[in-house]
Amino acid sequence: MPLPTSVSDRVLTTIAGAPVSVPDPDCLIHLQFRRFAGCPVCNLHLRSIVARRSEIAAANIREVVVFHSSATELRTYTEDIPLDLIADPTRKLYREFGVESSPRALLDPRGWPAILRGVTHAATAALRKQQPTPPTKPEGGSLGLPADFLIAADGQVLAAKHGVHVYDQWSVDELLSLATVSEPRP
Repeated sequence: MPLPTSVSDRVLTTIAGAPVSVPDPDCLIHLQFRRFAGCPVCNLHLRSIVARRSEIAAANIREVVVFHSSATELRTYTEDIPLDLIADPTRKLYREFGVESSPRALLDPRGWPAILRGVTHAATAALRKQQPTPPTKPEGGSLGLPADFLIAADGQVLAAKHGVHVYDQWSVDELLSLATVSEPRP
């Protein structure tokens, strides 16, 4: 299936019930595809996004984060994440954007340091009763791969990355750099 070079107008609904226009006529959209609700590695990444939210907003980027979990499951693990979170348990958006699952998500050694950091952080936080314990059998499985898309106000996909392992996504610095240099394709 060919990957989208542009995105048609749509309104997604966050787990809080708020509408999110994609594309957004007033800003760039960073459409992130994460794994499952409670994923320790995804939480590491999202915390890096939250920590630099003001820089991302100053670059006129809106964060929209999709998980292949239900809204109920997502709410259990994300109450302290102030981003637009979208539940896609049927993986409709994942299919549309060519986001896959693969055993290499966990088997690629490049992802192992992030897995170790994420699990350590999640275990510590759960022991301190700061967050729920990650699920042992997550909705939709644990083999999802991450993906990132930068979408212009007119719907053009300015940049895309399909991860090849669990922690293969844009850093905040990469996102900000892409937003600065990306020009819509003719």
